[in-house]
Amino acid sequence: MNKLLLTSVFLEFLESFYIKYGSFIPLAESDVLEHLKKTSNSDLSNRLVKTTYRAGLASAPVAGFMVTYNKHNLRLEDLGTLEDQNWLNDQVKKDCGYLCLICQLFIFQVHFFNSFFYKQLVAKGYEGVKRWTKKVDLFSKWLLLIPIHLEIHWSLIAITMATKTISYYDSQGIVFRHTTNNIMKYLQSEAREKKQAAFQKGWKIAIIKGIPQQKNDSDCGVFVLEYCRRLSVKQPLLFSQNNMPQIRKRIYKELCDCRLND
Repeated sequence: MNKLLLTSVFLEFLESFYIKYGSFIPLAESDVLEHLKKTSNSDLSNRLVKTTYRAGLASAPVAGFMVTYNKHNLRLEDLGTLEDQNWLNDQVKKDCGYLCLICQLFIFQVHFFNSFFYKQLVAKGYEGVKRWTKKVDLFSKWLLLIPIHLEIHWSLIAITMATKTISYYDSQGIVFRHTTNNIMKYLQSEAREKKQAAFQKGWKIAIIKGIPQQKNDSDCGVFVLEYCRRLSVKQPLLFSQNNMPQIRKRIYKELCDCRLND
């Protein structure tokens, strides 16, 4: 394939990508190369990508771009928090974004609580959150995901119902033991409310160590989302700070595609 034709194929790919994702934030060189290698000489493809890829990234985002999923909307402003080392906002992170996407995929197996749950529990006790599970049988799930926001840091509590284990995951190795104790009391109260005698006692707390750790002050939210994703699909937590740029791009694409990608 000659260079002129290859350039045309490249530009068509960029245009379709731009329309689908609203910007080039989630675009990686590997995406372009994978597309071009299907129809062209790999050496020529590499040279073309190196000389034009970054110029394409400079384009302005699509005005008014929005992703609608499960009655929720994600604006380009929300998705843009996945760029570079931005702090994720709650739209992307938990309330109607990535955790919603995970739980819809495993709707009968996984349940998540939004980012306000724990604060409401601490402020008002069980009575303040009792109605949150009025239509949900937590004890029929195999995994519960509870994001914990303390000051400016996010961590995760994951509950495995089969073993009655409350596991605490923190990407900075910080341990807030009162959070797991509060969740255990909540689960015991919920079990009494729903008349689930088998879950009123016997809970175990595990502080998970040796997990991937962040090396900056901005990626705790992304680490929490990746913990959630891998726990939900039963994959080992094998990633690191070095993988954050790729993980951010993948999450952006998954939110726009409304599905988890392989």
